[in-house]
Amino acid sequence: MKISVLAALLLAATAASAAAQSGPTPQEQMACRGDAGKFCAEYIGKPPQMNACLRQNKAKLSDSCRKVVESHGG
Repeated sequence: MKISVLAALLLAATAASAAAQSGPTPQEQMACRGDAGKFCAEYIGKPPQMNACLRQNKAKLSDSCRKVVESHGG
């Protein structure tokens, strides 16, 4: 019984981690398109750098983009 509970918790944690690290959906990309161009244009086409830039500028982002950044662990 303890093993099955532990396995379920481990599986849930892994799924949550994978969801947080997955790339943005097209809708999420559209929500951040303006902010990405305004604050992080030099990182267009470079997803890891773009994500880091958006996280660094989170306080300046539009509400919709800020929600996207936060949903991806930022």
